[in-house]
Amino acid sequence: MPRSNRPRRAGSANSKWTRGAETPELDLERARAGIARRENAPDGDWYVRTMTAKNAEKNYVCPGCSMAILPGTAHLVVWSASHLLGDAAGLSERRHWHNKCWTGRTYRYR
Repeated sequence: MPRSNRPRRAGSANSKWTRGAETPELDLERARAGIARRENAPDGDWYVRTMTAKNAEKNYVCPGCSMAILPGTAHLVVWSASHLLGDAAGLSERRHWHNKCWTGRTYRYR
Protein backbone atom coordinates (compact mmCIF):
# COMPACT_ATOMS: atom_id res chain seq x y z
CA MET A 1 0.00 0.00 0.00
CA PRO A 2 1.45 3.42 -0.89
CA ARG A 3 2.48 5.71 1.89
CA SER A 4 0.52 8.92 2.38
CA ASN A 5 2.35 12.25 2.19
CA ARG A 6 -0.25 13.92 4.34
CA PRO A 7 1.14 15.15 7.72
CA ARG A 8 -0.09 13.41 10.83
CA ARG A 9 -2.40 15.08 13.27
CA ALA A 10 -0.85 16.84 16.26
CA GLY A 11 -2.74 14.70 18.78
CA SER A 12 -1.84 11.28 17.37
CA ALA A 13 -0.05 8.74 19.52
CA ASN A 14 3.03 8.66 17.27
CA SER A 15 3.46 12.42 17.29
CA LYS A 16 6.43 13.94 19.11
CA TRP A 17 4.24 16.92 20.07
CA THR A 18 1.89 15.48 22.66
CA ARG A 19 -0.18 17.27 25.22
CA GLY A 20 1.43 17.67 28.59
CA ALA A 21 4.97 17.58 27.22
CA GLU A 22 7.01 20.34 28.81
CA THR A 23 9.26 22.57 26.76
CA PRO A 24 12.74 23.27 28.15
CA GLU A 25 13.23 26.66 29.77
CA LEU A 26 15.10 29.19 27.64
CA ASP A 27 18.36 30.51 29.08
CA LEU A 28 18.09 34.20 28.11
CA GLU A 29 21.63 35.07 29.18
CA ARG A 30 23.09 32.44 26.88
CA ALA A 31 20.77 33.38 24.02
CA ARG A 32 21.73 37.07 24.21
CA ALA A 33 25.44 36.27 24.41
CA GLY A 34 25.50 34.56 21.03
CA ILE A 35 24.33 37.58 19.04
CA ALA A 36 27.00 39.82 17.55
CA ARG A 37 26.33 43.51 17.09
CA ARG A 38 28.01 45.66 14.46
CA GLU A 39 29.98 48.75 15.51
CA ASN A 40 31.35 51.48 13.29
CA ALA A 41 34.58 53.18 14.38
CA PRO A 42 37.32 55.29 12.76
CA ASP A 43 39.44 52.15 12.40
CA GLY A 44 36.74 50.19 10.52
CA ASP A 45 33.58 48.19 11.07
CA TRP A 46 33.60 45.54 13.78
CA TYR A 47 31.41 42.70 14.97
CA VAL A 48 31.31 42.60 18.77
CA ARG A 49 29.90 39.67 20.73
CA THR A 50 29.57 39.61 24.51
CA MET A 51 31.08 36.59 26.22
CA THR A 52 29.47 36.04 29.62
CA ALA A 53 31.43 34.83 32.62
CA LYS A 54 29.46 31.59 32.50
CA ASN A 55 30.55 30.85 28.92
CA ALA A 56 34.18 32.00 29.23
CA GLU A 57 36.14 28.77 29.59
CA LYS A 58 39.65 29.46 28.25
CA ASN A 59 42.58 31.82 28.82
CA TYR A 60 43.01 34.68 26.35
CA VAL A 61 45.34 37.67 26.07
CA CYS A 62 43.69 41.06 25.59
CA PRO A 63 45.35 43.00 22.71
CA GLY A 64 44.51 46.29 24.44
CA CYS A 65 46.46 45.79 27.66
CA SER A 66 48.36 42.52 27.00
CA MET A 67 46.95 41.08 30.24
CA ALA A 68 45.32 37.67 30.59
CA ILE A 69 41.57 37.18 30.43
CA LEU A 70 41.03 34.31 32.84
CA PRO A 71 38.26 31.70 32.60
CA GLY A 72 35.07 32.96 34.23
CA THR A 73 35.73 36.60 33.27
CA ALA A 74 33.15 38.39 31.13
CA HIS A 75 34.72 39.95 28.03
CA LEU A 76 34.12 40.79 24.36
CA VAL A 77 34.91 38.82 21.22
CA VAL A 78 35.72 41.22 18.36
CA TRP A 79 36.40 40.64 14.66
CA SER A 80 36.55 42.81 11.57
CA ALA A 81 33.40 43.32 9.51
CA SER A 82 35.34 45.04 6.74
CA HIS A 83 38.22 42.61 6.29
CA LEU A 84 40.00 42.82 2.94
CA LEU A 85 39.68 39.06 2.34
CA GLY A 86 36.04 38.74 3.43
CA ASP A 87 33.98 37.88 6.48
CA ALA A 88 35.49 34.41 6.97
CA ALA A 89 39.00 35.84 7.19
CA GLY A 90 37.82 38.49 9.64
CA LEU A 91 36.19 35.84 11.80
CA SER A 92 39.34 33.72 11.83
CA GLU A 93 41.30 36.73 13.16
CA ARG A 94 38.92 37.47 16.05
CA ARG A 95 40.35 38.71 19.34
CA HIS A 96 39.14 38.65 22.93
CA TRP A 97 39.12 42.05 24.68
CA HIS A 98 38.36 43.30 28.17
CA ASN A 99 35.25 45.49 28.09
CA LYS A 100 37.14 48.58 29.31
CA CYS A 101 40.03 48.03 26.91
CA TRP A 102 37.66 47.84 23.93
CA THR A 103 35.71 50.97 24.84
CA GLY A 104 38.89 52.94 25.68
CA ARG A 105 41.02 51.86 22.74
CA THR A 106 42.81 54.54 20.74
CA TYR A 107 42.01 52.96 17.34
CA ARG A 108 45.61 51.99 16.73
CA TYR A 109 44.89 48.24 17.05
CA ARG A 110 43.87 46.33 13.98
